[in-house]
Amino acid sequence: MRAQPFSQFFASRLNRRAWLGGSLSTLALPALAQFRVEISGVGGSQLPIAIPDFRDEVRAGQPVAAIIRADLERSGQFRIIDAAPGPHEGIAPVWSEWRSRQADALAAGSAMRLADGRVDLRFKLWDAVKGQDLGGEAHAVAPDDVRLAAHRIADTIYQKLTGERGIFATRMAYVTKAGSRYALRIADADGEGGQVALSSPEPIISPAWAPDGRELAYVSFESRKAVVWLQDLSTGRRRVLADFRGSNSAPAFSPDGQQLALTLSRDGGSQLFMIRRDGSGLRRLTQTQAIDTEPVFAPDGQTLYFVSDRGGSPQIYRMPVAGGSADRVSFSGSYNISPVISPDGRTLAYVNRSGSAFKVCVMDLGSGAVRVISDTSDDESPSFAPNGRLLVYATRSGGRDVLMTSTLDGRIKARLVSTQADVREPTWSPFGR
Repeated sequence: MRAQPFSQFFASRLNRRAWLGGSLSTLALPALAQFRVEISGVGGSQLPIAIPDFRDEVRAGQPVAAIIRADLERSGQFRIIDAAPGPHEGIAPVWSEWRSRQADALAAGSAMRLADGRVDLRFKLWDAVKGQDLGGEAHAVAPDDVRLAAHRIADTIYQKLTGERGIFATRMAYVTKAGSRYALRIADADGEGGQVALSSPEPIISPAWAPDGRELAYVSFESRKAVVWLQDLSTGRRRVLADFRGSNSAPAFSPDGQQLALTLSRDGGSQLFMIRRDGSGLRRLTQTQAIDTEPVFAPDGQTLYFVSDRGGSPQIYRMPVAGGSADRVSFSGSYNISPVISPDGRTLAYVNRSGSAFKVCVMDLGSGAVRVISDTSDDESPSFAPNGRLLVYATRSGGRDVLMTSTLDGRIKARLVSTQADVREPTWSPFGR
């Protein structure tokens, strides 16, 4: 199938989703979409770990152990060993039992309601091979924070056993459509617990996190044109960042959070600009007759990756933030869009079109080697986890718009399935909460 023109692709993409803008809702609103995690695939090397249900976890109001198991399994680093309830942090394991089950690690805990209404979650982690106590934690939290505490326990287990920081207590922003209403939501990293940041019948696209995780930039169509907004997630307050003549789109924060790159058509065509966080200091970066859009900063803040059709078809380029010539980066096929850079700056993820299929790919920027990681054909909006080990992206599966996470080798995928709404435009938060 012949690829449609770049400009027509973005127009059809917006029309198909009809994403949002409009009236402000607070983050205190209840979640309207709930998710379940469907994990598929087999990793090449996974650590087998047993995590029995926590003792008395029904008192916590959440399936604590199941949340932890799903987090670790979704990472692709662990294989879950079935374990009956019973063990908890206060008793010494019988090592022969766990070794016979081929568990290399064991995590067990308990839940208790405190007199003030809080939930006390405790757990301990053991190396089942060496029979070694690896330590534990206690979290006394409000009932509404039990899920977050479970994610933090999963982060602790992940870091103790892999030596790397876990990402389960981070957040995602994404956009949902239910009926004629659209919502920008902030959720846990497993897609659960989504709270409404913005609700409207009008489109919003391109949410982007500030590096400190306190603000989101996004494009709202509430005034019947594309306008870039910034919103403080703790207060719900928002302000217009870019409302110039024509279209204002594709915001991306610099690593220091002081500037944003964006696409403006104020001078005719779609070109890249830089603007300070307070809306001052507008500076044009590209001077072409092409469509230049979807900018993203390299982690060092010195290089900008973006999409342009200056060579006749949409491809990914990079240029110095200070200005200068652009070099083409993508060469696998004639249609490559939506670049994102891993936190260590070594890997580029993007969407490649082959025939009528849009698939998420990853490129090793050192060697140029490319791997297709998705097994779906309508992928959009890849975003790296802050530790660089996972990607989240939007796709079409089972007749619904859903979110998918994947390891960078494509072996382990988790489908986050909305039961009430179509889901698009995911972006993973930085560390810190």
